[in-house]
Amino acid sequence: MKKGIHHISLKARGAEEFARVLDFYQTVLDCPAVRRWGEGDGQGAMLDLGNALLEVTASGDAAGKGLFAHIAFAVDDTDAMIEKVRAAGRPVIMEPSDKNLGGNYPIRVAFCTGPAGEEIEFFQER
Repeated sequence: MKKGIHHISLKARGAEEFARVLDFYQTVLDCPAVRRWGEGDGQGAMLDLGNALLEVTASGDAAGKGLFAHIAFAVDDTDAMIEKVRAAGRPVIMEPSDKNLGGNYPIRVAFCTGPAGEEIEFFQER
């Protein structure tokens, strides 16, 4: 029986990038760690995204193989999240903008780049 998503996996490229990824997700995006394991390039962690977990490992390769396209966070205020990300020094790759996903489904979205090169979307239903 399918219960839904348990976790999404992000591969950081080594221990240094792993530390930057954890710092960003925990400090800027308020995603607490629920468990950690290993050390060096064999370490990993599970972070609580709210309704799923993000598994971060330090085992990605230099070419970035294994990174996902993007992770979308449901937010109450896209603009406020982008300001928080900008204050943390992360690149904003799409400023907040209003869209309509067909029919009457208005949203406000924005994207930034995370510490491992992953794209992060902030998705606000209007």
